[in-house]
Amino acid sequence: MFAINGTEFGLVELIVWVIIGAICGVIGEAIVGYSPGGLLASVAIGLVGALLGAWLARQLGLPPLLTFTYGGRTIEIIWTILGAALLVLLLSLVRRPRRYRRV
Repeated sequence: MFAINGTEFGLVELIVWVIIGAICGVIGEAIVGYSPGGLLASVAIGLVGALLGAWLARQLGLPPLLTFTYGGRTIEIIWTILGAALLVLLLSLVRRPRRYRRV
């Protein structure tokens, strides 16, 4: 058992949520057309995008869309993907290399 912020996860649950986060992160990166890194970056973007997307949906009063429940926990797939895309968009604006013109 793993505990994250007081919530206990079994090993299989943790692996399933990491896979779901990676898939949502990759889809968010594909929507924006920018990838800040490899698999670990996609997982991080998917998991942070889940938090960001769910928070934004609650703030705007939007209904849950395409929910996935496993191990007693629910994730809203559409808001996770949109949160990941928003996060990748912000990262692309900050990290995109600037081109300087030589004179």
